[in-house]
Amino acid sequence: MVIRYRTKGALRDVGKALGLPEDLIQSISSQIWSWSEEEVSDEQIRGLGLNPADRRLRLTLELAAELHGTPRHLSQHPGGFVLTHDRLDDLVPIEPAAMQDRQIIEWDKDDIEALKFMKVDVLALGMLTCVAKGLELLAEHKSIRHDLATIPAEDPRTYAMIRKADTLGTFQIESRAQMAMLPRIKPRTFYDLVVQVAIVRPGPIQGDMVHPYLRRREGLEAVEFPTPELEKVLGKTLGVPLFQEQAMRVAIECAGFTPGEADMLRKSMATFKFTGGVSRFRDKLVQGMIERGYAPDFAERTFRQLEGFGSYGFPESHAASFALISYASSWLKCWHPDVFCAALLNSQPMGLYAPAQIVRDAQNHGVEIRPVCINASHWDCTLEPTGNESRFAVRLGLRMVKGLANLHAAAIVLQRADQPFGSIEDLWRRVRVPIASLTRIAEADGFRPALRLGRREALWHLKGLGDEELPLFAAAADRADNTLPEANEPAVTLRPMTAGREVVEDYGPTGLSLRRHPVAFLRQGLARRGAITCADAMAARNRRWCKLAGIVLVRQRPGSAKGVMFITLEDETGVANLVVWPKVFEAHRRIILGAGMIGVMGRVQREGEVVHHVAHRIVDLSAELASVGSRGGSFPLPHGRGDEFHRGAPAPDPRVEATEGPRPRDIYIPDRHIDSLRVKAKNFQ
Repeated sequence: MVIRYRTKGALRDVGKALGLPEDLIQSISSQIWSWSEEEVSDEQIRGLGLNPADRRLRLTLELAAELHGTPRHLSQHPGGFVLTHDRLDDLVPIEPAAMQDRQIIEWDKDDIEALKFMKVDVLALGMLTCVAKGLELLAEHKSIRHDLATIPAEDPRTYAMIRKADTLGTFQIESRAQMAMLPRIKPRTFYDLVVQVAIVRPGPIQGDMVHPYLRRREGLEAVEFPTPELEKVLGKTLGVPLFQEQAMRVAIECAGFTPGEADMLRKSMATFKFTGGVSRFRDKLVQGMIERGYAPDFAERTFRQLEGFGSYGFPESHAASFALISYASSWLKCWHPDVFCAALLNSQPMGLYAPAQIVRDAQNHGVEIRPVCINASHWDCTLEPTGNESRFAVRLGLRMVKGLANLHAAAIVLQRADQPFGSIEDLWRRVRVPIASLTRIAEADGFRPALRLGRREALWHLKGLGDEELPLFAAAADRADNTLPEANEPAVTLRPMTAGREVVEDYGPTGLSLRRHPVAFLRQGLARRGAITCADAMAARNRRWCKLAGIVLVRQRPGSAKGVMFITLEDETGVANLVVWPKVFEAHRRIILGAGMIGVMGRVQREGEVVHHVAHRIVDLSAELASVGSRGGSFPLPHGRGDEFHRGAPAPDPRVEATEGPRPRDIYIPDRHIDSLRVKAKNFQ
């Protein structure tokens, strides 16, 4: 694979080469979503407290723009193999990969194809792991045995859940765009799901195929075929080409392409390079359709639809394979949400959502979630009986504790197999794992369920143990009775944490909390300012103006959305979907890209069951979120993989004077940066 420069990488590398301090590089790159010449304006630079006339800053932006899209380094494709008649190392250059006993061919897929080598890609999907783990849990705890082929097909209850867009955590149909499309397509059969997977793609969207298909599906537009040949090709998708195979058949049946030319058309549609490869077939396709009796405007419209596939469209077989996995994951969530939650947590990282949202969604489906426990948790999340044979509780596993090694967790589980731990001292004597590992479990509140020790009490006990490497405790380990020396330490009663502080401390080590939602602590203050809950905002009537506030879960700005950003907010009642138009995005760029919690004033937009909140004004509420539990700094909120921005807004620069607004300044480089750059330059040479 050839890795090319994207916006943030180009800015970082150019900024480092020109000697910009790290804080300035982060400030600039954090405010850019995708590259365009007009996106970095002088006003935005001044808004960051920088001087747009500074020579090095301007040079950084210009060189980063030139570098964008150029190769940066070679990388390794996730999986695949090449078959040749003769020895492979006689034909292509091979080098060792970073992983032991793995090799890389130094040519990419285009080079391999040009030489007519047989290449097979191996597509690795995390959801396959999740479904496999889920089916194992299902067989073990509920004695229901299925595999991917025997999951009950065309289940009405599963499709009813999909139509309601209750698909968080499932495969492919969990994004905001897919969730917004599900109530419109209303899948009832497997082929509906195939269309659903394929239609929310850059190709169909930019080829203007989505709205015609929806109108025809709802009976608002007649489906007409000028010729029987076209009906044979596009009949099952209501006259709209949604798949690459259909584009090839249209070219062959309606424009006189040979199969070889149609395959070249398909290859030009399958690129991710946005090079306009389809355009070179325009004259032949349009002229061929006109010669065969199609109207010129119909031929032009057909070509524009096929041209949209240059931004990537799905092959039908690919869409069907994805739809099968989408259906399997949806069936598992619909009928066995406890199993699905445990399997999904055990398969992280994957998908768009962080474990906090996965757990909260499972709780909304009636699943009991039990915390990490030193005597009950295994490495993976497990299922525990609840008294109801059909419903189990999910016990969070030790894998949820950040920084805890699998080896140390395995030692803990092994030692408690015969007898549970009675105290922290008992645990430490029997397992002898490093104090740092036990501290991480204590910070995750893992001693409370079994030993009735809160977070502070557990940490206090661990401080008393010291370190096993100290001579005092090394001597204790050699004692015949394996006991610790007597300690004449008076009993201490620690002040309990406040409820808000407990929630804050939960998020740090595990990324989630089973206590109250952070926004719940701010609800009274938000209500006084007229802010309603996310649930009320999503249930409001069409075109109503309202205020709402919540934690930012996901930010998405697809290339096919023409600058529109989609944001998912969450509070203690649920989620709300925001639409941010380009002008509003530019006016509130720093808040949108940097804030962990925002308040929004906007208008409800309701189209059937699809509800969005169109933002008009956005305010930063990160400071209020940080006040929960009186914790300094930012709230340690996790972000899902769908969130393109993972860091908070950069801290204010102490060199900027506190005036009415940020004062433009020249780039200041401390001497330590200059010395560091000299060393790096020497090493590079």
